[in-house]
Amino acid sequence: MVIFGAAGDLTKRLVVPALYNLVAARRLPDEFRLVGVDLADQTAEEWRKGLTDTMQQFVGKDGEFQIGRPDRDAWHRLAERMSYLQGDLDDPGTYDRLGKHLAKLDKTAGTAGNYLFYLAVAERFFGVAVTRLAAAGLVTERDGQWRRVVIEKPFGHDLSSAKALNAQILTALQEHQIYRIDHFLGKETVQNIMALRFANGLFEPVWNRQHIDHVQITAAETVGVEHRGRFYEKTGALRDMVPNHVFQLLAMTAMEPPISFDADAVRAKKAEIIQAIHPFEPARALNDVVRGQYDAGTVLDRAVQAYRREPDVAPDSNTETYMACKLKIDNWRWAGVPFYLRTGKYLKRRVTEIAVRFHQAPYALFRGTDVERMNPNWMILRIQPDEGIALEFAAKRPGPSMKLSSVSMDFAYKTYFRIEPSTGYETLIFDCMIGDATLFQRADNIEAGWQAVQPILDVWADNVPPDFPKYAAGGSGPAAAEELLARDGRAWRSLD
Repeated sequence: MVIFGAAGDLTKRLVVPALYNLVAARRLPDEFRLVGVDLADQTAEEWRKGLTDTMQQFVGKDGEFQIGRPDRDAWHRLAERMSYLQGDLDDPGTYDRLGKHLAKLDKTAGTAGNYLFYLAVAERFFGVAVTRLAAAGLVTERDGQWRRVVIEKPFGHDLSSAKALNAQILTALQEHQIYRIDHFLGKETVQNIMALRFANGLFEPVWNRQHIDHVQITAAETVGVEHRGRFYEKTGALRDMVPNHVFQLLAMTAMEPPISFDADAVRAKKAEIIQAIHPFEPARALNDVVRGQYDAGTVLDRAVQAYRREPDVAPDSNTETYMACKLKIDNWRWAGVPFYLRTGKYLKRRVTEIAVRFHQAPYALFRGTDVERMNPNWMILRIQPDEGIALEFAAKRPGPSMKLSSVSMDFAYKTYFRIEPSTGYETLIFDCMIGDATLFQRADNIEAGWQAVQPILDVWADNVPPDFPKYAAGGSGPAAAEELLARDGRAWRSLD
Protein backbone atom coordinates (compact mmCIF):
# COMPACT_ATOMS: atom_id res chain seq x y z
CA MET A 1 0.00 0.00 0.00
CA VAL A 2 1.39 3.36 -1.07
CA ILE A 3 0.10 6.52 0.61
CA PHE A 4 0.62 9.77 -1.27
CA GLY A 5 0.40 12.56 1.30
CA ALA A 6 2.09 10.40 3.93
CA ALA A 7 2.96 13.37 6.15
CA GLY A 8 -0.55 14.81 6.05
CA ASP A 9 -3.22 15.02 8.72
CA LEU A 10 -5.53 12.47 7.05
CA THR A 11 -2.80 9.84 7.05
CA LYS A 12 -1.97 10.45 10.70
CA ARG A 13 -5.50 10.68 12.07
CA LEU A 14 -7.34 8.09 10.01
CA VAL A 15 -5.51 5.94 7.50
CA VAL A 16 -2.63 4.68 9.64
CA PRO A 17 -4.79 4.21 12.77
CA ALA A 18 -7.17 2.15 10.61
CA LEU A 19 -4.26 0.04 9.37
CA TYR A 20 -3.16 -0.46 12.97
CA ASN A 21 -6.63 -1.74 13.84
CA LEU A 22 -6.53 -4.10 10.87
CA VAL A 23 -3.16 -5.44 11.98
CA ALA A 24 -4.40 -5.88 15.55
CA ALA A 25 -7.43 -7.78 14.19
CA ARG A 26 -5.12 -10.01 12.10
CA ARG A 27 -6.78 -8.86 8.87
CA LEU A 28 -3.57 -8.04 6.97
CA PRO A 29 -1.12 -10.63 5.61
CA ASP A 30 2.46 -10.89 6.83
CA GLU A 31 3.64 -9.78 3.37
CA PHE A 32 1.86 -6.42 3.73
CA ARG A 33 4.12 -3.40 3.25
CA LEU A 34 3.35 0.32 3.68
CA VAL A 35 5.17 2.95 1.62
CA GLY A 36 4.78 6.65 2.38
CA VAL A 37 5.35 9.28 -0.30
CA ASP A 38 5.40 13.00 0.48
CA LEU A 39 7.18 16.25 -0.35
CA ALA A 40 8.38 16.50 3.26
CA ASP A 41 12.10 15.83 3.52
CA GLN A 42 12.39 13.18 6.21
CA THR A 43 13.67 9.66 6.74
CA ALA A 44 11.56 6.55 7.15
CA GLU A 45 12.50 6.49 10.83
CA GLU A 46 11.35 10.11 11.29
CA TRP A 47 8.07 9.28 9.54
CA ARG A 48 7.51 6.27 11.79
CA LYS A 49 8.28 8.29 14.90
CA GLY A 50 5.81 11.01 13.93
CA LEU A 51 3.09 8.42 13.37
CA THR A 52 3.92 6.72 16.67
CA ASP A 53 3.57 10.01 18.54
CA THR A 54 0.21 10.66 16.88
CA MET A 55 -1.03 7.16 17.65
CA GLN A 56 -0.26 7.61 21.32
CA GLN A 57 -2.51 10.68 21.35
CA PHE A 58 -5.48 8.80 19.88
CA VAL A 59 -5.34 5.44 21.63
CA GLY A 60 -8.29 4.93 23.93
CA LYS A 61 -9.71 8.43 23.51
CA ASP A 62 -13.34 9.15 22.74
CA GLY A 63 -14.28 11.11 19.67
CA GLU A 64 -15.46 10.76 16.12
CA PHE A 65 -12.24 9.00 15.17
CA GLN A 66 -10.68 6.64 17.66
CA ILE A 67 -8.63 3.49 17.83
CA GLY A 68 -8.75 0.52 20.12
CA ARG A 69 -6.84 -0.33 23.24
CA PRO A 70 -3.03 -0.15 22.94
CA ASP A 71 -1.38 -3.17 21.35
CA ARG A 72 2.37 -2.63 21.18
CA ASP A 73 2.96 -5.82 19.22
CA ALA A 74 0.42 -4.80 16.56
CA TRP A 75 1.98 -1.35 16.19
CA HIS A 76 5.44 -2.87 15.99
CA ARG A 77 4.31 -5.27 13.25
CA LEU A 78 2.97 -2.34 11.24
CA ALA A 79 5.85 0.06 11.93
CA GLU A 80 8.54 -2.40 10.88
CA ARG A 81 6.83 -2.75 7.51
CA MET A 82 6.95 0.97 6.74
CA SER A 83 9.25 2.73 4.31
CA TYR A 84 9.32 6.29 3.00
CA LEU A 85 10.13 8.15 -0.22
CA GLN A 86 10.50 11.90 -0.51
CA GLY A 87 9.18 13.27 -3.79
CA ASP A 88 7.09 15.81 -5.67
CA LEU A 89 3.83 14.42 -7.05
CA ASP A 90 4.28 16.38 -10.28
CA ASP A 91 7.80 15.02 -10.87
CA PRO A 92 7.98 11.91 -13.12
CA GLY A 93 11.20 10.97 -11.29
CA THR A 94 9.19 10.38 -8.11
CA TYR A 95 7.23 7.62 -9.79
CA ASP A 96 10.33 6.07 -11.34
CA ARG A 97 11.93 5.85 -7.89
CA LEU A 98 8.69 4.50 -6.47
CA GLY A 99 8.56 1.78 -9.13
CA LYS A 100 12.10 0.68 -8.31
CA HIS A 101 11.32 0.73 -4.58
CA LEU A 102 8.22 -1.44 -5.07
CA ALA A 103 10.16 -3.86 -7.26
CA LYS A 104 12.76 -4.17 -4.51
CA LEU A 105 10.04 -4.89 -1.92
CA ASP A 106 8.57 -7.54 -4.21
CA LYS A 107 11.97 -9.19 -4.62
CA THR A 108 12.64 -9.14 -0.88
CA ALA A 109 9.25 -10.70 -0.13
CA GLY A 110 9.69 -13.23 -2.92
CA THR A 111 6.27 -12.40 -4.35
CA ALA A 112 4.81 -10.44 -7.28
CA GLY A 113 2.87 -7.87 -5.30
CA ASN A 114 -0.50 -6.25 -5.67
CA TYR A 115 -0.46 -2.45 -5.29
CA LEU A 116 -2.98 -0.19 -3.58
CA PHE A 117 -2.28 3.53 -4.12
CA TYR A 118 -4.01 5.85 -1.63
CA LEU A 119 -4.32 9.52 -2.67
CA ALA A 120 -4.48 11.30 0.69
CA VAL A 121 -3.67 14.60 -1.03
CA ALA A 122 -5.41 17.78 -2.12
CA GLU A 123 -7.97 17.46 -4.91
CA ARG A 124 -5.76 19.27 -7.42
CA PHE A 125 -3.28 16.37 -7.29
CA PHE A 126 -5.76 13.56 -8.03
CA GLY A 127 -5.52 13.75 -11.80
CA VAL A 128 -1.79 14.47 -11.73
CA ALA A 129 -0.98 11.46 -9.56
CA VAL A 130 -3.11 9.04 -11.59
CA THR A 131 -1.64 10.28 -14.88
CA ARG A 132 1.92 9.95 -13.58
CA LEU A 133 1.24 6.49 -12.13
CA ALA A 134 -0.03 5.35 -15.51
CA ALA A 135 2.93 6.87 -17.38
CA ALA A 136 5.31 5.00 -15.07
CA GLY A 137 3.47 1.72 -15.73
CA LEU A 138 2.52 1.33 -12.08
CA VAL A 139 -1.22 0.79 -12.63
CA THR A 140 -0.98 -1.75 -15.45
CA GLU A 141 -2.54 -5.05 -14.40
CA ARG A 142 -0.91 -8.24 -15.65
CA ASP A 143 -0.34 -11.87 -14.64
CA GLY A 144 -3.21 -11.82 -12.15
CA GLN A 145 -1.82 -8.83 -10.21
CA TRP A 146 -4.21 -6.02 -9.34
CA ARG A 147 -3.58 -2.28 -9.22
CA ARG A 148 -6.11 -0.09 -7.39
CA VAL A 149 -6.29 3.61 -6.57
CA VAL A 150 -8.19 5.13 -3.65
CA ILE A 151 -9.36 8.71 -4.20
CA GLU A 152 -10.55 10.85 -1.30
CA LYS A 153 -13.22 13.52 -1.43
CA PRO A 154 -13.86 16.15 -2.65
CA PHE A 155 -14.25 14.59 -6.07
CA GLY A 156 -14.65 17.80 -8.03
CA HIS A 157 -16.15 21.09 -6.85
CA ASP A 158 -19.03 21.23 -9.33
CA LEU A 159 -20.53 19.16 -12.15
CA SER A 160 -18.09 20.19 -14.86
CA SER A 161 -14.99 19.59 -12.70
CA ALA A 162 -16.30 16.20 -11.54
CA LYS A 163 -16.89 15.15 -15.17
CA ALA A 164 -13.44 16.39 -16.15
CA LEU A 165 -11.76 14.51 -13.30
CA ASN A 166 -13.66 11.32 -14.11
CA ALA A 167 -12.66 11.63 -17.76
CA GLN A 168 -9.01 12.21 -16.85
CA ILE A 169 -8.62 9.28 -14.46
CA LEU A 170 -10.60 6.94 -16.73
CA THR A 171 -8.02 7.48 -19.46
CA ALA A 172 -5.44 5.92 -17.13
CA LEU A 173 -7.54 3.48 -15.09
CA GLN A 174 -10.49 1.20 -15.59
CA GLU A 175 -13.54 1.78 -13.40
CA HIS A 176 -12.91 -1.43 -11.44
CA GLN A 177 -9.52 -0.01 -10.35
CA ILE A 178 -10.99 3.21 -8.89
CA TYR A 179 -12.18 3.41 -5.28
CA ARG A 180 -13.76 6.79 -4.51
CA ILE A 181 -13.86 6.68 -0.73
CA ASP A 182 -16.33 8.23 1.73
CA HIS A 183 -15.70 7.36 5.38
CA PHE A 184 -19.41 7.74 6.23
CA LEU A 185 -19.99 4.48 4.38
CA GLY A 186 -17.63 2.70 6.76
CA LYS A 187 -20.05 3.27 9.63
CA GLU A 188 -21.79 0.09 10.75
CA THR A 189 -25.23 1.74 10.83
CA VAL A 190 -24.92 2.92 7.24
CA GLN A 191 -24.13 -0.61 6.11
CA ASN A 192 -26.92 -1.92 8.33
CA ILE A 193 -29.52 0.15 6.44
CA MET A 194 -29.56 -2.45 3.68
CA ALA A 195 -29.74 -5.30 6.19
CA LEU A 196 -32.59 -3.55 8.02
CA ARG A 197 -34.58 -2.99 4.85
CA PHE A 198 -33.88 -6.10 2.83
CA ALA A 199 -33.36 -8.81 5.47
CA ASN A 200 -36.53 -8.10 7.46
CA GLY A 201 -40.02 -8.77 6.18
CA LEU A 202 -41.29 -6.35 8.81
CA PHE A 203 -39.87 -3.15 7.30
CA GLU A 204 -39.58 -3.30 3.51
CA PRO A 205 -43.36 -3.64 2.89
CA VAL A 206 -43.96 -0.27 4.63
CA TRP A 207 -40.92 1.49 3.13
CA ASN A 208 -42.90 3.58 0.64
CA ARG A 209 -45.25 6.51 0.08
CA GLN A 210 -48.28 4.62 1.38
CA HIS A 211 -46.80 4.45 4.88
CA ILE A 212 -44.07 7.11 5.14
CA ASP A 213 -44.95 10.78 5.58
CA HIS A 214 -41.44 12.22 5.16
CA VAL A 215 -37.75 11.59 5.84
CA GLN A 216 -35.23 13.84 7.62
CA ILE A 217 -31.48 13.39 7.16
CA THR A 218 -29.29 15.37 9.57
CA ALA A 219 -25.51 15.75 9.70
CA ALA A 220 -24.90 18.25 12.51
CA GLU A 221 -21.46 19.14 13.84
CA THR A 222 -20.32 20.93 16.99
CA VAL A 223 -17.03 22.01 15.40
CA GLY A 224 -16.39 25.08 13.27
CA VAL A 225 -14.01 25.39 10.34
CA GLU A 226 -11.06 25.40 12.76
CA HIS A 227 -7.89 25.96 10.69
CA ARG A 228 -9.46 25.06 7.35
CA GLY A 229 -10.65 28.55 6.45
CA ARG A 230 -8.78 28.69 3.14
CA PHE A 231 -10.31 25.38 2.04
CA TYR A 232 -13.76 26.12 3.38
CA GLU A 233 -14.03 29.52 1.72
CA LYS A 234 -13.92 27.79 -1.67
CA THR A 235 -16.16 24.93 -0.58
CA GLY A 236 -18.97 25.67 1.87
CA ALA A 237 -21.38 23.26 3.51
CA LEU A 238 -23.22 22.29 0.32
CA ARG A 239 -20.15 21.19 -1.65
CA ASP A 240 -18.43 19.74 1.41
CA MET A 241 -21.23 17.47 2.61
CA VAL A 242 -24.20 17.05 0.29
CA PRO A 243 -23.06 15.47 -3.02
CA ASN A 244 -21.06 12.89 -1.09
CA HIS A 245 -21.92 12.16 2.57
CA VAL A 246 -25.57 13.21 2.68
CA PHE A 247 -26.53 11.87 -0.74
CA GLN A 248 -24.95 8.52 0.13
CA LEU A 249 -27.21 8.32 3.19
CA LEU A 250 -30.14 9.33 0.99
CA ALA A 251 -29.28 6.64 -1.56
CA MET A 252 -29.02 3.87 1.03
CA THR A 253 -32.38 4.94 2.51
CA ALA A 254 -34.33 5.36 -0.71
CA MET A 255 -32.77 2.92 -3.21
CA GLU A 256 -34.72 0.08 -4.75
CA PRO A 257 -33.72 -3.49 -3.80
CA PRO A 258 -30.75 -4.64 -5.89
CA ILE A 259 -30.85 -8.08 -7.51
CA SER A 260 -27.87 -9.11 -5.35
CA PHE A 261 -25.16 -7.63 -3.14
CA ASP A 262 -22.77 -7.61 -6.06
CA ALA A 263 -20.99 -4.24 -6.10
CA ASP A 264 -22.28 -3.15 -9.50
CA ALA A 265 -25.86 -4.19 -8.67
CA VAL A 266 -25.86 -2.12 -5.47
CA ARG A 267 -24.11 0.88 -7.01
CA ALA A 268 -26.49 0.91 -9.98
CA LYS A 269 -29.48 1.25 -7.65
CA LYS A 270 -27.75 3.99 -5.63
CA ALA A 271 -26.97 5.96 -8.78
CA GLU A 272 -30.54 5.47 -9.99
CA ILE A 273 -32.06 7.08 -6.89
CA ILE A 274 -29.77 10.13 -7.06
CA GLN A 275 -30.62 10.52 -10.75
CA ALA A 276 -34.31 10.49 -9.76
CA ILE A 277 -34.00 13.65 -7.61
CA HIS A 278 -36.41 16.22 -9.04
CA PRO A 279 -34.38 19.03 -10.64
CA PHE A 280 -34.05 22.29 -8.73
CA GLU A 281 -35.39 24.95 -11.08
CA PRO A 282 -34.21 28.47 -10.08
CA ALA A 283 -37.45 29.30 -8.27
CA ARG A 284 -37.37 26.04 -6.32
CA ALA A 285 -33.69 26.46 -5.49
CA LEU A 286 -34.50 29.81 -3.88
CA ASN A 287 -37.65 28.55 -2.17
CA ASP A 288 -36.69 25.06 -1.03
CA VAL A 289 -33.02 25.53 -0.12
CA VAL A 290 -31.75 27.46 2.91
CA ARG A 291 -28.21 28.59 3.63
CA GLY A 292 -26.75 30.11 6.75
CA GLN A 293 -23.47 31.06 8.35
CA TYR A 294 -22.58 30.81 12.03
CA ASP A 295 -22.20 33.94 14.09
CA ALA A 296 -20.55 34.18 17.50
CA GLY A 297 -22.10 32.03 20.18
CA THR A 298 -21.57 29.27 22.73
CA VAL A 299 -20.96 25.66 21.74
CA LEU A 300 -20.69 22.98 24.42
CA ASP A 301 -20.27 25.69 27.08
CA ARG A 302 -17.43 27.32 25.14
CA ALA A 303 -17.61 30.79 23.59
CA VAL A 304 -16.73 30.74 19.89
CA GLN A 305 -16.23 33.46 17.30
CA ALA A 306 -18.18 34.12 14.13
CA TYR A 307 -17.18 32.43 10.87
CA ARG A 308 -16.16 35.77 9.36
CA ARG A 309 -13.56 36.13 12.11
CA GLU A 310 -11.95 32.74 11.56
CA PRO A 311 -8.40 32.62 10.15
CA ASP A 312 -8.18 32.84 6.34
CA VAL A 313 -11.87 33.83 6.04
CA ALA A 314 -12.94 37.03 4.30
CA PRO A 315 -14.55 39.56 6.67
CA ASP A 316 -17.52 39.86 4.28
CA SER A 317 -17.67 36.15 3.35
CA ASN A 318 -20.94 34.73 2.03
CA THR A 319 -19.78 31.10 2.30
CA GLU A 320 -22.45 28.96 3.91
CA THR A 321 -21.63 26.86 6.98
CA TYR A 322 -25.19 25.50 7.09
CA MET A 323 -27.60 24.34 4.45
CA ALA A 324 -31.00 22.70 4.46
CA CYS A 325 -33.23 21.68 1.60
CA LYS A 326 -36.41 19.92 0.65
CA LEU A 327 -36.13 17.56 -2.26
CA LYS A 328 -38.41 15.20 -4.13
CA ILE A 329 -37.66 11.84 -5.72
CA ASP A 330 -39.39 11.16 -9.01
CA ASN A 331 -40.20 7.49 -8.81
CA TRP A 332 -43.16 5.28 -7.91
CA ARG A 333 -42.01 4.40 -4.37
CA TRP A 334 -41.40 7.96 -3.17
CA ALA A 335 -43.84 10.12 -5.18
CA GLY A 336 -45.16 12.83 -2.87
CA VAL A 337 -42.79 12.01 0.02
CA PRO A 338 -40.52 14.97 0.84
CA PHE A 339 -36.94 14.38 1.94
CA TYR A 340 -35.53 17.13 4.18
CA LEU A 341 -31.74 17.37 4.43
CA ARG A 342 -29.68 19.57 6.75
CA THR A 343 -26.04 19.89 7.65
CA GLY A 344 -24.09 22.55 9.49
CA LYS A 345 -21.20 23.50 11.72
CA TYR A 346 -21.22 24.82 15.29
CA LEU A 347 -24.68 23.43 16.00
CA LYS A 348 -26.15 22.44 19.34
CA ARG A 349 -25.28 18.73 19.18
CA ARG A 350 -23.12 16.44 17.07
CA VAL A 351 -25.38 13.91 15.41
CA THR A 352 -25.75 12.19 12.07
CA GLU A 353 -29.06 10.40 11.68
CA ILE A 354 -31.81 9.37 9.29
CA ALA A 355 -35.30 9.89 10.73
CA VAL A 356 -38.21 8.21 8.96
CA ARG A 357 -41.63 9.60 9.92
CA PHE A 358 -44.59 7.29 9.28
CA HIS A 359 -48.14 8.43 8.58
CA GLN A 360 -50.24 8.93 11.68
CA ALA A 361 -53.04 6.51 12.47
CA PRO A 362 -56.64 7.79 12.05
CA TYR A 363 -57.96 9.65 15.07
CA ALA A 364 -61.56 8.43 14.68
CA LEU A 365 -61.32 5.51 17.14
CA PHE A 366 -60.11 7.79 19.95
CA ARG A 367 -62.88 10.39 19.79
CA GLY A 368 -64.55 10.68 23.16
CA THR A 369 -61.39 9.66 25.02
CA ASP A 370 -58.70 11.76 26.67
CA VAL A 371 -56.48 11.38 23.60
CA GLU A 372 -56.09 14.85 22.11
CA ARG A 373 -53.89 13.88 19.16
CA MET A 374 -52.18 10.87 17.66
CA ASN A 375 -48.53 10.34 18.42
CA PRO A 376 -46.20 10.26 15.42
CA ASN A 377 -44.24 7.09 14.72
CA TRP A 378 -40.53 7.45 13.92
CA MET A 379 -37.70 5.14 13.00
CA ILE A 380 -34.34 6.74 13.80
CA LEU A 381 -31.16 5.38 12.24
CA ARG A 382 -28.28 6.86 14.23
CA ILE A 383 -25.04 6.97 12.24
CA GLN A 384 -22.93 8.79 14.85
CA PRO A 385 -21.93 9.25 17.58
CA ASP A 386 -24.07 6.53 19.23
CA GLU A 387 -24.65 4.07 16.40
CA GLY A 388 -27.99 2.33 16.61
CA ILE A 389 -31.66 2.22 15.65
CA ALA A 390 -34.66 3.50 17.60
CA LEU A 391 -38.38 3.07 16.99
CA GLU A 392 -40.80 5.57 18.54
CA PHE A 393 -44.47 4.64 18.88
CA ALA A 394 -47.53 5.29 21.05
CA ALA A 395 -48.39 3.34 24.20
CA LYS A 396 -51.16 3.71 26.76
CA ARG A 397 -50.22 5.28 30.05
CA PRO A 398 -51.08 3.23 33.14
CA GLY A 399 -54.41 4.28 34.65
CA PRO A 400 -58.16 4.01 34.19
CA SER A 401 -58.44 6.46 31.27
CA MET A 402 -57.12 6.24 27.71
CA LYS A 403 -54.04 8.46 27.54
CA LEU A 404 -51.13 7.96 25.17
CA SER A 405 -47.42 8.63 25.48
CA SER A 406 -44.57 8.23 23.03
CA VAL A 407 -42.19 5.44 23.99
CA SER A 408 -39.00 4.23 22.37
CA MET A 409 -37.43 0.86 21.61
CA ASP A 410 -33.70 1.35 21.19
CA PHE A 411 -31.00 -0.86 19.71
CA ALA A 412 -27.44 0.34 20.38
CA TYR A 413 -24.52 -1.34 18.63
CA LYS A 414 -22.10 -0.87 21.50
CA THR A 415 -24.34 -2.60 24.05
CA TYR A 416 -25.63 -5.45 21.85
CA PHE A 417 -22.50 -6.35 19.91
CA ARG A 418 -18.95 -6.46 21.15
CA ILE A 419 -17.30 -4.03 18.75
CA GLU A 420 -13.92 -2.38 18.95
CA PRO A 421 -13.63 1.40 18.46
CA SER A 422 -12.66 2.31 14.93
CA THR A 423 -11.93 5.22 12.63
CA GLY A 424 -14.56 4.15 10.09
CA TYR A 425 -11.86 3.45 7.51
CA GLU A 426 -11.05 -0.14 8.48
CA THR A 427 -13.86 -1.74 6.50
CA LEU A 428 -13.25 0.50 3.51
CA ILE A 429 -9.50 -0.11 3.30
CA PHE A 430 -10.01 -3.85 3.73
CA ASP A 431 -12.67 -3.82 0.99
CA CYS A 432 -10.18 -2.08 -1.32
CA MET A 433 -7.71 -4.88 -0.70
CA ILE A 434 -10.18 -7.69 -1.38
CA GLY A 435 -11.69 -5.89 -4.37
CA ASP A 436 -15.20 -5.27 -2.98
CA ALA A 437 -16.37 -1.93 -4.40
CA THR A 438 -19.90 -2.02 -2.94
CA LEU A 439 -19.31 0.88 -0.53
CA PHE A 440 -17.51 3.08 -3.07
CA GLN A 441 -18.96 5.53 -5.55
CA ARG A 442 -18.96 4.90 -9.27
CA ALA A 443 -18.49 7.66 -11.85
CA ASP A 444 -22.22 7.88 -12.62
CA ASN A 445 -23.04 8.19 -8.91
CA ILE A 446 -20.58 11.05 -8.47
CA GLU A 447 -21.88 12.93 -11.49
CA ALA A 448 -25.52 12.39 -10.51
CA GLY A 449 -24.82 14.01 -7.13
CA TRP A 450 -23.25 17.07 -8.70
CA GLN A 451 -26.03 17.20 -11.32
CA ALA A 452 -28.57 17.50 -8.49
CA VAL A 453 -26.81 20.34 -6.64
CA GLN A 454 -25.43 22.29 -9.61
CA PRO A 455 -28.63 24.36 -10.10
CA ILE A 456 -28.43 25.42 -6.45
CA LEU A 457 -24.81 26.51 -6.85
CA ASP A 458 -25.77 28.47 -9.98
CA VAL A 459 -28.66 30.25 -8.27
CA TRP A 460 -26.56 31.08 -5.22
CA ALA A 461 -23.80 32.52 -7.41
CA ASP A 462 -26.33 34.94 -8.97
CA ASN A 463 -28.17 35.76 -5.73
CA VAL A 464 -25.71 36.89 -3.08
CA PRO A 465 -27.64 38.01 0.02
CA PRO A 466 -26.90 41.60 1.11
CA ASP A 467 -26.86 40.58 4.78
CA PHE A 468 -26.06 36.91 5.04
CA PRO A 469 -28.63 34.97 7.11
CA LYS A 470 -26.59 34.04 10.14
CA TYR A 471 -27.37 31.78 13.06
CA ALA A 472 -25.91 31.84 16.54
CA ALA A 473 -23.25 29.18 17.08
CA GLY A 474 -24.57 26.54 19.45
CA GLY A 475 -28.14 26.73 18.13
CA SER A 476 -30.14 24.67 15.67
CA GLY A 477 -29.46 26.74 12.58
CA PRO A 478 -31.16 29.68 10.83
CA ALA A 479 -34.86 30.42 11.35
CA ALA A 480 -35.45 29.96 7.62
CA ALA A 481 -34.67 26.26 8.03
CA GLU A 482 -37.48 25.93 10.56
CA GLU A 483 -39.82 27.81 8.20
CA LEU A 484 -38.92 25.40 5.39
CA LEU A 485 -40.73 22.60 7.23
CA ALA A 486 -43.29 24.76 9.02
CA ARG A 487 -44.95 25.75 5.78
CA ASP A 488 -45.55 22.04 5.14
CA GLY A 489 -47.00 21.60 8.63
CA ARG A 490 -43.91 19.73 9.81
CA ALA A 491 -40.93 20.40 12.09
CA TRP A 492 -37.32 19.28 12.38
CA ARG A 493 -36.50 16.79 15.09
CA SER A 494 -34.91 18.67 17.98
CA LEU A 495 -31.13 18.76 18.31
CA ASP A 496 -31.42 18.96 22.11
